[in-house]
Amino acid sequence: MPDAPLLPHDRGHELWTMEDGPSRKLMASIDRWVGAMVGDDGIDMPLSGGGPSIEATVFARQDGLVVGCAVVDYLLQIWAPSVRVSWFAGDGKRVSSGDEIAVFSGARDDVLAIERIALNALGQLSGIATETKRWSAIAPKQIACTRKTVWGLLDKWAVHMGGGLTHRLSKDDAVMIKENDLASMHEDLETHVERLVTYLQSVDMANVGAFLEVETRTDKEALMAAMVWSQRRASEGLDRLVIMLDNFTPEQCKTVSEQMEDQGVREHVVLEASGGIVFKDLKSWHECGLDVVSTSVVNRGVSPLDVSMLVKGL
Repeated sequence: MPDAPLLPHDRGHELWTMEDGPSRKLMASIDRWVGAMVGDDGIDMPLSGGGPSIEATVFARQDGLVVGCAVVDYLLQIWAPSVRVSWFAGDGKRVSSGDEIAVFSGARDDVLAIERIALNALGQLSGIATETKRWSAIAPKQIACTRKTVWGLLDKWAVHMGGGLTHRLSKDDAVMIKENDLASMHEDLETHVERLVTYLQSVDMANVGAFLEVETRTDKEALMAAMVWSQRRASEGLDRLVIMLDNFTPEQCKTVSEQMEDQGVREHVVLEASGGIVFKDLKSWHECGLDVVSTSVVNRGVSPLDVSMLVKGL
């Protein structure tokens, strides 16, 4: 049986690969966030290495997935060049409570100055990756985050490392047409579904970026979008259209998917559900015929992984 086509939401390779590590796009984001973090902590120039040399060990206080080492490496390289780090658990590695993650060595004042910044970054991003892994274990290759982020591309990187899908990396990365967009288009048309159909019949795919997605609020809107797109695909050979089923229940999503199968249009679309997704119902979402389940729950309001630093000799 042939492999399923890759989902357009799977864009983590633009941020990180196992072969090359962080991309230029991700490093630019790391630079911006690290600059903000050190600035907020009162550091306005690289640290100069005060005090005797010390060693400090970072260790996990709970099980999880480590992400954020690239952020810490950049922090030290630019802002604390006297400090060295040896990693025992790099980006993407699992740790258990009590495991050593890294050892920092260098001038005492510098190690202590960057302690909280480094732990904040490791804890926050590792927490997102760990939560994403919990979700993706139930719905593998199906969980996507949204653009509702706290640390922008860093959130999306952590989701990717946890086995999730990044979705759009920025507003311009791909075109998503939502109800507010349609409300301001084709004002001569009276209904939302008329505007949706008119838009899909005329949109130039050369200008949509990585993929095109439309938000639908009813099964009628979703079916009409799929039918219009199946016709365009037959004549123009276009990529699949992503149809978001906004605030549908798993049962409603299953009905829409089955109706599209009956109409012979299911193969022309990627079905995504968003809104009201909760972990306790994830199995139902996974089994209702969807391609993607998108949620901000995996990266917003997630508890950081509990990590601590202890100076040798304590």
